[in-house]
Amino acid sequence: MGGQNPYPVVIGRSLLDEVPQYLGSAKKVLVVHPVGLAVSAEKLRDYLVSQGFEVLLAGVPDNEEAKRVEVAAFCWGILGKSEFSRTDTIIGFGGGTITDLAGFVAATWLRGVGIVQIPTTLLAMVDAAVGGKTGINTSEGKNLVGVFHSPVAVLVDLDTLATLPKNELLAGFAEVVKCGFISDPEILSIIESDFERAVDPLSLECEDLVRRSVQVKATVVAEDFRESGLREILNYGHTLGHAIELAERYKWRHGAAISIGMIFVAELAHLNGRLPIEVVKRHRDLLSSLGLPISYPAEKWPQLLSNMQIDKKSRGGNLRFVVLDDIAKPTIMQAPTEEMLFTAFQEIAE
Repeated sequence: MGGQNPYPVVIGRSLLDEVPQYLGSAKKVLVVHPVGLAVSAEKLRDYLVSQGFEVLLAGVPDNEEAKRVEVAAFCWGILGKSEFSRTDTIIGFGGGTITDLAGFVAATWLRGVGIVQIPTTLLAMVDAAVGGKTGINTSEGKNLVGVFHSPVAVLVDLDTLATLPKNELLAGFAEVVKCGFISDPEILSIIESDFERAVDPLSLECEDLVRRSVQVKATVVAEDFRESGLREILNYGHTLGHAIELAERYKWRHGAAISIGMIFVAELAHLNGRLPIEVVKRHRDLLSSLGLPISYPAEKWPQLLSNMQIDKKSRGGNLRFVVLDDIAKPTIMQAPTEEMLFTAFQEIAE
């Protein structure tokens, strides 16, 4: 992947043997993993020990519970007690919240140590683990504290998807669909032409979808690493999506919230005279076919509006949304009125 510090994104199967070559001169390695992947993390540790590395494990909560400053401090404590040096390396092994946390810990320890990301969920593979954005949450919102810190490498082992719960896999497809709408329409066609094969982690179609989604992000990040312009299009559906996650106290899957967020901005763009109704319908059909939600309780609107005001993509008090003029034609809508936002929300209210 290009950008300020180019790095490889290796997509394949049975990639365990690939890990040591990206650890450089490290003597010590910290594997940050969710407690639910303890057995797999121990297998990774045993292999790296056999290759001559001293390996530490940091088992942390799964999901958004991992992205708290207390959890980061727990990891810093392990690093300090083990005298982890600037030449040592951290591995983020797990889903998107784990790779976000591990990347943040790596970026902040000794002002930056190496991080190798090994994503184990579809969401992490196509979004969280690639791009160099790290972050943790606060009680005020999602990803409000973070650092840009490129990994040494990202190893996307597709075999890990075979054991992923079906609802977790389908939630990850929200980010895949997002890449289709903002940049690569072929992604949408692949899913629509053979849904069963598209969501089969063992199929060539699924592998192609992962590669295409990673390529979309790689192309954008190479041009705008620090999100000063083009990279903002990757936030399609995320402004309302993050507001929903905060409203649900991070109990919802990220993809479920982003699904509703994409429907909302599609309706907003249509209301603004930008997006044809056929494309709005395509959003609804695709996301509902994946079993993702496309509506949200009407009474939640005041809370969502308040949550969006503190979202980091609000500039100078003005909300801004990534919207589409058509498929693969993203643009920014600046400061829509509260009346327009409310009217668009009524189209997804339940």
